[in-house]
Amino acid sequence: MLIVPRSEHAISRRNIDPDALKVLYRLQHFKYAAYLVGGSVRDLLLGRQPKDFDIGTDAHPYQIKKLFRNCWIIGRRFRLAHVRFGNKTIEVATFRRAILPGTENEPATADDRDAPADLMIRHDNTFGTPEEDAFRRDFTINALFYDLASLSIIDYVGGLDDLRDGVIRSIGDPRQRFQEDPVRMFRAVAFAARLGFRLDQPVIEAIQEHRHLIANASPARLIEEYYKVLRSGAAQETFRLLATHGLLEPITPELHHSAGEDALWDSLGQLDRYRRRFDTVPDTLTNAVLLGTLLVPLGLVTAEAAEKGFANRDLQHTAATAFAPDATRYRDASTGLPAVEPHRLEERLASGRAARRRPPRPPKEPPVRIGLLPVARRDTDQLRQILAVQRRLMDLESSPRAKRLLMRRSHFGEAMVWLEIHGRAPEALEHWRGFLEAARAVSAEHAIDEPEPGEPALGAPQRRRRRRRGRRRSHGFDRRERE
Repeated sequence: MLIVPRSEHAISRRNIDPDALKVLYRLQHFKYAAYLVGGSVRDLLLGRQPKDFDIGTDAHPYQIKKLFRNCWIIGRRFRLAHVRFGNKTIEVATFRRAILPGTENEPATADDRDAPADLMIRHDNTFGTPEEDAFRRDFTINALFYDLASLSIIDYVGGLDDLRDGVIRSIGDPRQRFQEDPVRMFRAVAFAARLGFRLDQPVIEAIQEHRHLIANASPARLIEEYYKVLRSGAAQETFRLLATHGLLEPITPELHHSAGEDALWDSLGQLDRYRRRFDTVPDTLTNAVLLGTLLVPLGLVTAEAAEKGFANRDLQHTAATAFAPDATRYRDASTGLPAVEPHRLEERLASGRAARRRPPRPPKEPPVRIGLLPVARRDTDQLRQILAVQRRLMDLESSPRAKRLLMRRSHFGEAMVWLEIHGRAPEALEHWRGFLEAARAVSAEHAIDEPEPGEPALGAPQRRRRRRRGRRRSHGFDRRERE
């Protein structure tokens, strides 16, 4: 174990999130050991702004919950405490130790008995010491602890030397560690690309030997890893390195086969340039925008198909309402009374009401998948909406009323982000920015004055009067008489 005092490292409390400091101080106040752990220590030592501040402690999850009213326990296999401060979450994990398949805490399955080489960890909720927790982590640069009490860095696995040398080294035998969790291969390559580090030679050899095992990992977990890469600002370099080491082929063969095409790398490059303009991940990089960066160059979703799909939906809705029976066509123009027999009119009206209540829905499109990875339907639907309005954003001659209507759509903000990243139309982008600024200025000039207490605001919508239940007249005769 190596302990580096405050005078020999560059981490300052000024660079640590204040809410993370609150959690650390409170745990230490109640005599629990609590360290800043993982990627936040690594990034602070590299002079980067950490995305998250995770904390490790010897307090058990429900002991943590007793200390914080704003704490929630999550997870089944791996219990974690989430301490929430508004939209921010500080993750607090109890120190754990590595366990092997076939032991009391990690029971062997029938497959384990038949094939002893299966080392994948399926139960991992055994508490341990800080040193045991460090040795169960994936890579040495992610196993550094920062002790707020002594302002020192604790290194159990040689992570400081690897951080200084710029190398991604596995803790323990990488062949065994990658069999325990195949996603570690993906993470090793992603860290190397994002930090500009090199992979240790045993790590490279283990990836070549066990890369096919990544197809056994959870698809939901893998798609989240893809999103992290796309939000990192190094997506192009990461996917190139993943293709080089053959990690794309088992899970997303479409990306693997497109590795030689410029369209994919150009799209990822545009995304990286946008991301690097911000210190932290902007909220504008939604899943729909990230998916489009991958799916559009692959031809899995196109702007033409999106426009056609939404045009067909509008057409079907129009047809459903246009051919519904209209009560006014059955009235006598002179008297306003029904011009046909009441029972025939009632049948037509009933069918019309049913048509209005249950308009025919367009058939659902098959879900989009990237290889083995499922994509949420809401994200693909949002992507199609974003692509469907791109042509309208390019139409700079449209009327101001049409532009204001377009601005009111829920996906307008994401459509503008897509135009900025992938539109390649700076004139259109500047035009819309100017229009938005002018619209905000007009709204500010016509701001509603504050009303007096008890007085409705000027221009506020009037409350609709509730219709009293009772007899209702329709088409000149009582409804109950028709029944």
